[in-house]
Amino acid sequence: MLYRRRKKRKQITIMTDFMTPKQRSQTMSKVRGYNTKPEKLIRSHLHRQGFRFRINSPNLPGKPDIVLKKYNAIIFVHGCFWHHHKGCKKSNLPDTRNEFWKNKISGTVMRDQRNISDLTKQGWRIAIVWECGTQKKDDLENIIKELSEWIIEGQSKKIELSGR
Repeated sequence: MLYRRRKKRKQITIMTDFMTPKQRSQTMSKVRGYNTKPEKLIRSHLHRQGFRFRINSPNLPGKPDIVLKKYNAIIFVHGCFWHHHKGCKKSNLPDTRNEFWKNKISGTVMRDQRNISDLTKQGWRIAIVWECGTQKKDDLENIIKELSEWIIEGQSKKIELSGR
């Protein structure tokens, strides 16, 4: 008896957008730029530990998410996609309108770098917490622990925390 081997074909599924451009625009307009879930989690944990802070301070470059003036520290809570967290699976660009997304995300990254540079020149210490680090409870607890130590320690100028 002869057996034939069949080649497995890669199935490529291309999904079309099920929304009209107007519906997509309305949906995207509801994406929040502040008071996001990761921000609220970080703020809540820091507040429980006794830290007091200002949020979204408009008089500082980049309107930092959390400003701890007493400790001369600023915390940015970045979304992995919007701020292009290198190496994170959430930072992949969409396949459609690739050039648009490349320009948009690279503009955001350049603006972040400029704001961080301006803030360090003003003498602020900077912490960046990535969204992926707030998804799992264990990762979040580790990040909060490291963040509180960084705030109190007052030595290092910049720190990045993520769940990876």
